[in-house]
Amino acid sequence: MSIQLNETHDPALRSWVASANTPDTDFPIQNLPFCLFRRAGRNAVFGGGVAIGDQIVSLAALGRALEDADPLARSAAVLGARSNLNALMDAGPAAWSALRLALSRLLRSDAAPRPEILVPQAEAEFAVPAQIGDYTDFYTSIHHATAVGKLFRPDNPLLPNYKWVPIGYHGRASTIGVSGQTFHRPRGQTRGATEAEPVFGPSKRLDYELEVGIFVGGGNARGEPIEAADAERHVFGLCLLNDWSARDLQAWEYQPLGPFLSKNFATTISPWIVTLEALAPYRAAWQRDAADPQPLPYLDYPSLRDSGGFDIELEVLLQTAAMRRDGIAPARISLSNFRHSYWTVAQLLAHHTVNGCALQAGDLLGSGTQSGPQPEEAGSLLEMTAGGKQPLTLPNGEQRIFLEDGDTIEMRGWTKAGRHPRIGFGAVAGTVLPAR
Repeated sequence: MSIQLNETHDPALRSWVASANTPDTDFPIQNLPFCLFRRAGRNAVFGGGVAIGDQIVSLAALGRALEDADPLARSAAVLGARSNLNALMDAGPAAWSALRLALSRLLRSDAAPRPEILVPQAEAEFAVPAQIGDYTDFYTSIHHATAVGKLFRPDNPLLPNYKWVPIGYHGRASTIGVSGQTFHRPRGQTRGATEAEPVFGPSKRLDYELEVGIFVGGGNARGEPIEAADAERHVFGLCLLNDWSARDLQAWEYQPLGPFLSKNFATTISPWIVTLEALAPYRAAWQRDAADPQPLPYLDYPSLRDSGGFDIELEVLLQTAAMRRDGIAPARISLSNFRHSYWTVAQLLAHHTVNGCALQAGDLLGSGTQSGPQPEEAGSLLEMTAGGKQPLTLPNGEQRIFLEDGDTIEMRGWTKAGRHPRIGFGAVAGTVLPAR
């Protein structure tokens, strides 16, 4: 499925919400990403919202504002006003598109201002936007896989299945938190290369992973695979995702069955879900080296090569406790792009379900660490410090090999194309606390 451009993508559109018209906003009227929020400091039920500039449209507050809109849009708004977005996600692309069009028309500069439907983002607190039934993390960056493989298998960094199969593992949904998440340094077993037996204690090699999250919209019946060509109809949208990783725990446990305690202690996502419709002008060509195996038929589809990817810049910033104390802003340590991904969003869904596995609305897929081909595009400290051999020096002179207690990792994402305005994903931030 290829989403067509329509009036909601018009680069000339402006909003009566003035902050949506500034060139540096993540949330112009052409974006309209979804979230789950409530006013901070109030014991209210969370409900769905849509970003516009520095404000949030409360779907619960729309009331009669959409009385002239398509009935499908009105019903979608009611679903989105619930205490999670699962029902809206399950409603399907026609409902999502109708609601997007109605909100776009409601918020345009030639419409009557409706300030009563807005809540300032500065006065809001956010929650994980869906009840996530299952979480699967993939491994779609060949640059990350190769760099990490070289650390452990210099002569054979990529295992033979990598270029044939979208590799993934099942993660833990219960420890997924929204931006602002804090967590204690995980503890577990580790064993050094010269140690005869493992020891138990806090992780000493704590890392982040720069990823894109994929929220499933309408699912599939058990036993009925999703075709790659139709897969994007089952994607509600994308967010930013930090897959925190304890590298020393991982090195000891990952063979023969893969990550376990090294990954399941915390995963942090951004509050905002940018829809695939909003991203339609920012698609990217997908390429596979002619010397590599081409996708098997079930992973191939007509629009794969011309528009299978997404041109999304992905940034990582780090702020230490000392930087925060001294008023030093977070420092950029990496800048990559989602277009480098070896497998596409559609291929992930097609592969996940080809054996009959059923996905459900609200399920979350992680893209895997999004590293690019250049050293400055590394999506983890494991790569950036060559496995801990090359310390990273920060603007205040501090050095990092892996994360220390009090460190905050912030990730941002945005895209821009031609006449179309910059749209963004906001930020996802998380902070490491000392081990319990």
